[in-house]
Amino acid sequence: MHIMEGFLPWQWCVFWYLVSAPFIIYGIYLLNRQVKAQRETLSLLAVSGAFIFLLSSLKMPSPVVGSCSHPTGTGLSVVLFGPFITVVLSLIVLIFQALFMAHGGITTLGANVFSMGIAGPLLGYAVYRLGKAVNLNIFINVFLVTAVADLFTYVITSIELAAAFPATHGGFMVSWETFFAIYAVTQIPLAILEGVLIALVFKYIVQSRGDILVKLKVLTPEQVTKIMESFK
Repeated sequence: MHIMEGFLPWQWCVFWYLVSAPFIIYGIYLLNRQVKAQRETLSLLAVSGAFIFLLSSLKMPSPVVGSCSHPTGTGLSVVLFGPFITVVLSLIVLIFQALFMAHGGITTLGANVFSMGIAGPLLGYAVYRLGKAVNLNIFINVFLVTAVADLFTYVITSIELAAAFPATHGGFMVSWETFFAIYAVTQIPLAILEGVLIALVFKYIVQSRGDILVKLKVLTPEQVTKIMESFK
């Protein structure tokens, strides 16, 4: 997904920076408020950031020139802290990867933040809220959130690439279909595997720190008790 340094025309680099900026500013505000209000959640913030860093660093070669394929790791943060704090965690990860791992780039940072840190998490959060509204099993919900956030990240990355490099014959739509069809080969199985992994990690968090999930309003005390009883 990471679009490499210097790959996008400068006009598109500026555009994606401008589009991403309001989300980042609001996310920083929410993150500061979260840390001040509930300092005991710092450990989960660190774990969420670590998963974004670890999974998004596992890049696989992609036939899409100037990009790569990998998990995103944003699903856990979306469930625990919502999409806007996830934007900030993703931004930190993407800056570190661009500066020290030659993964992504500074000129393309706005585009990469928008696809992985904004668009994917926002749709994932919508799925999460819908799942809660219909009383979907929490672990299935976490799986779906993670898989959807992963896949939608690549839908948006395909849009970013297609907008910058429309096909000579067929324009934007043909270019987008080509980019996403290539990504889908590796990304669909990766999204499924990532969903299973994050659901298992969430299960461990419920078992070890269910109290924090209650404070974050991810689960009610009754839900934690019911889940814990089902593990026995």
